[in-house]
Amino acid sequence: MESEAHMAGGIEIAFEPLSSRARGGDLVVFVGDDLALSGTASESLGRPGAELVARAAASERFKGKSQTALSLPAPAGVEADRLVVIGLGSEKDRAKTDWTTLGGFTAGKVGARSARVLLDWPGFAGNARDVADFTLGARLRSYRFDQYKTKKKDEDETGTALTLLVADPAAAQAAAKDAAGVAEGVILARNLVNEPPNVLYPEEYARRVSELTRLGVEVEILDLARMKELGMGALLAVAQGSAREPRVAILRWNGADDATTPPLALIGKGVVFDSGGISIKSAGGMEDMKGDMGGSAAVVGTLHALASRKAKANVVGAIGIVENMPDGNSYRPSDIVTSLSGQTIEVINTDAEGRLVLADVLWHVQATYKPKAMIDLATLTGAIIVALGQDIAGLFSNDDELSARITAAGEAAGEKVWRMPLIPAFDKAIDSKFADMKNTGGRHGGAATAAAFLKRFVNDVPWAHLDIAGVGMSSTPSEINRSWGAGWGVRLLDRLVRDHYER
Repeated sequence: MESEAHMAGGIEIAFEPLSSRARGGDLVVFVGDDLALSGTASESLGRPGAELVARAAASERFKGKSQTALSLPAPAGVEADRLVVIGLGSEKDRAKTDWTTLGGFTAGKVGARSARVLLDWPGFAGNARDVADFTLGARLRSYRFDQYKTKKKDEDETGTALTLLVADPAAAQAAAKDAAGVAEGVILARNLVNEPPNVLYPEEYARRVSELTRLGVEVEILDLARMKELGMGALLAVAQGSAREPRVAILRWNGADDATTPPLALIGKGVVFDSGGISIKSAGGMEDMKGDMGGSAAVVGTLHALASRKAKANVVGAIGIVENMPDGNSYRPSDIVTSLSGQTIEVINTDAEGRLVLADVLWHVQATYKPKAMIDLATLTGAIIVALGQDIAGLFSNDDELSARITAAGEAAGEKVWRMPLIPAFDKAIDSKFADMKNTGGRHGGAATAAAFLKRFVNDVPWAHLDIAGVGMSSTPSEINRSWGAGWGVRLLDRLVRDHYER
């Protein structure tokens, strides 16, 4: 049996043939809007069971619509405690089944119980990859972050156990192994985002990143002395008000057959707590700023996922880990700092700190690793939430092909992006009277001027910036995530690598 435990509870997933019969726990079957059972389900339930489903559906006005369910005591003759009937909708709905969401919905309906899930219905066209996506959704739905709760309900200590009845258990299990690695990456990212800042400070974050070496990821940690030696003046300015020293973590997965293949570079903003610095934020909601490192968490989670499934690609991840605090030594509005690139930056607002961190890391990565493309992820601006809400990330890019690839990967993985404009006016808005640029272009077009700032540090490398402020933390609850930290970006990036950078 393949199993996985999270903080508490967790999930176990096993595979058996369709012909297996239920023995205790729940039995889950699927129907469309015509309420028709598959031949296998009909055989499992028998005529009395099928009639019971029809009567219960009529009584409860259950129409078999997508993401609806009917639960009832298992009929006589069926060795199960409970029967769960899950709706799939119309034939058109079933043709475009979101297997990850279906897995999450099913796990949610089973709850902290065991169940045998009959993955079959009239017109069933699923394959091993679809079943793997189902397991991915189930794993993500089962996640809870409750390690700091000293008093828990009994159900909090009990996990979900699913036995999936499928046509080809061996093929499904093999495909699900890769999906489990992706789930682990998402869960790692969620854990990092959910941790409190007194636990996940820069040095501890770097230590946790170093644990990826057990999967074959090469990890290099740049400490304060090394960053000073390199000249990372923008990143160091952000960090100087904190009692905690900053770190930069470089992660390398060399999975391509040709070791000389230029890597895809993933860069993440890792501000473990953002008070705003001297330009301090208001107290209301400041506790959410422990999640201002969501972009970096996505990078770490993605490298975990790629290494877990032994992806045939070269990928380098880089995260700048800092804490932005007010202090007598903090950087100030009107300070001018010199970035690693040599470009000078006038500080207008110390709460526009993430772009300073990214600027130095972007420059270091392109100079050191000569990547074929760079993608940065950051909970960068509240402006992107105003523009796009909390269900879609903002995409800015200097390259149409890269942008199209990211958009397609997001659609396929269920982590959607929307491309935003980058025009000369946004670049002009960050010109400074006293330095090469200033770190904010003002209130209007705030997400776009932040992207224009980053663009000055990528030269001609194909580059994309994902502003994930709306989706990276406190995002809209879904069938695959009931956690405050979303782990957003891991599934998108893994799909991007799988589709375009892996052989």
